[in-house]
Amino acid sequence: MKHSAGTFESSDCLIQVSPHSETKIMIESIVMDQFGDAIHQVLSTTLQEHGLSNLLVECKDKGALDYTIKSRLETALKRGGYIE
Repeated sequence: MKHSAGTFESSDCLIQVSPHSETKIMIESIVMDQFGDAIHQVLSTTLQEHGLSNLLVECKDKGALDYTIKSRLETALKRGGYIE
């Protein structure tokens, strides 16, 4: 089951998390060429901070800032029961 947070509006991102056989991060972004590595870093670091693995994280970004990406991921993780 996928749990999500955020929207696909300008300056926001939609993040979905679900169980997976390994940790996998998929990113679609309007700024992928410039900030794709930074977005991936925010997502992977947040998972590491919470000690999580074996999740599929799907991020559809429309120019969200780092703190928005992190908070959307944490909200999706909370909705899924992965963190408190």
